Amino acid sequence: MKHRQLASLLLAALLTLSLTACGAKKDDAPAETQTEAPAEETELIVFAAASMTETLTELKAVYEEAHPGVTITYNFDSSGTLKSQIQEGAACDLFISAGQKQMNQMDITASAEVNTEGLDIVDTDTRVDLLENRVTLVVPEGNPKNINSFDDLAADLESGDVLLCMGNSDVPVGQYTQKILAYYGLDETALANAGRITYGTNVKEVTTQVSEASVDCGVIYCTDAFSANLTVVDSATAEMCGQVIYPAAVLKTAENPEAAQEFLDFLQTDEAMAVFAAVGFSTP
Repeated sequence: MKHRQLASLLLAALLTLSLTACGAKKDDAPAETQTEAPAEETELIVFAAASMTETLTELKAVYEEAHPGVTITYNFDSSGTLKSQIQEGAACDLFISAGQKQMNQMDITASAEVNTEGLDIVDTDTRVDLLENRVTLVVPEGNPKNINSFDDLAADLESGDVLLCMGNSDVPVGQYTQKILAYYGLDETALANAGRITYGTNVKEVTTQVSEASVDCGVIYCTDAFSANLTVVDSATAEMCGQVIYPAAVLKTAENPEAAQEFLDFLQTDEAMAVFAAVGFSTP
């Protein structure tokens, strides 16, 4: 009997020790490691004039490195094409135009003579004149036709001895060129019909035609001439075609308006302006 009682006491003690040990392991177990949620990914969609391709591509790398989680997606084209895409519903957070006209056409505060459709897409409070460019006359390597100024170009166009490439009428650089032709009293339609003018859908196409020497000269921005290493023989004055201002604004349809504003603020910093200045842009 005593043996049975002793065995029972020993069994009870063992059970108690076992439960105590299990409890200690449970209590002593390290808490689950808490991991921070990954930074929210933001895709910032920027529509910008084709003449900004090189500078904005360089600034994209700088900005993304300093802002983890932000990815910038660009759409470069003529400002007229970009405006049409935005109007048709293309996703865009920030618009940078090479001319005031395309921005005004989507700004409800602009004159009804320009914003003829009463579009209210631009967030006017964010709109800024970001940069200024210059309209230049460029020639292929060697300048075969010896064109050294806009005066030379006007005379050669009248005599029929030159082929000029310019932007289409819906492209800012084309509109600036139209003003230059009008300044010299030249009839664009008559010259085009006579085979003395060919066109590009954006400034990069005009630049390419000159670089390939498929034309005798072209009218492009000084920034594109720099990027393509083309020879500039003359620059248009404000009297000839007005100022070349690049406005920028966040859109009311933007999916990421705060991120767009932050990037626009960055583009106005000394760091970004140094990149723009290196290719010929200046502050308005």
